[in-house]
Amino acid sequence: MDAPPGALITTEAAALLARLHDRHGPVMFHQSGGCCDGSSPMCYPRDDFLIGDRDVLLGVLDVGPEGVPVWISGPQYQAWKHTQLVIDVVPGRGGGFSLEAPEGVRFLSRGRVFTDAEKERLADVAVITGAAYERGERPSARGFVVDPRDPQDAPGTCPSPGR
Repeated sequence: MDAPPGALITTEAAALLARLHDRHGPVMFHQSGGCCDGSSPMCYPRDDFLIGDRDVLLGVLDVGPEGVPVWISGPQYQAWKHTQLVIDVVPGRGGGFSLEAPEGVRFLSRGRVFTDAEKERLADVAVITGAAYERGERPSARGFVVDPRDPQDAPGTCPSPGR
């Protein structure tokens, strides 16, 4: 069985992301760990954010033709590597630099702790860093869209093994 994706996205967040892609071209997320924007996933035009050599690719979301990469800093990844990131959208204003800010909503990260079986499968998967991505490495599967109204998919509870 394949390793679970490191990042998923809810249907509502995927719809917003598709609109942002139409308006701004290819986009990406960087899961922030900074003070000013809390711990929000920040959405940027793909060419406007420089990925560091030690940033870690959590996954590529299955939204849009090229997919949407989700990055996190290397040190933050070490603290969160046991958790699957579920990107959702909620009312309110988030970080001023994230593309959704003018929409009156903000992206929000929810987490689901990987099961022991998933952690075991993840142990065999090499982490893709910014340097490796630059060399052409990509994840074997994309992070899928989940419906938070479906109890099986609810953020914080969605089981990825059956996907």
